[in-house]
Amino acid sequence: MSVSISRHHWQALLAELEDAQRQRHLLTYRALIERLSLPTPALQTLAAALEHLAALDARAERPLRSALVISQGASRLPRTGFFDCVTRLGRFTGASDGIAAASWHAAEVARVFEFRYPEEG
Repeated sequence: MSVSISRHHWQALLAELEDAQRQRHLLTYRALIERLSLPTPALQTLAAALEHLAALDARAERPLRSALVISQGASRLPRTGFFDCVTRLGRFTGASDGIAAASWHAAEVARVFEFRYPEEG
């Protein structure tokens, strides 16, 4: 199944991530789905959009803004699919649920918080 995100939702996603970066906080998948009012299949749409953004950021050699989105569970890490994606992009190697993942994620979030992304428009 192929999923896509509307231009409106894409721009809103970028704005939410920019706001999270500026305020130095993380967002949960659920909160983003609700804020963006994504239609069904919302989680698949959000995941595909975040993977696309990760690929764009990786290609531009920037920190991955999609790292700001985490699960609301106890791990406070992104979903396994995020780690699969960043592994494919050559940014991470290792298990998606261990100390290496948590350490890499914390470092990537710190990089995102410090980076000045170009204006998109």
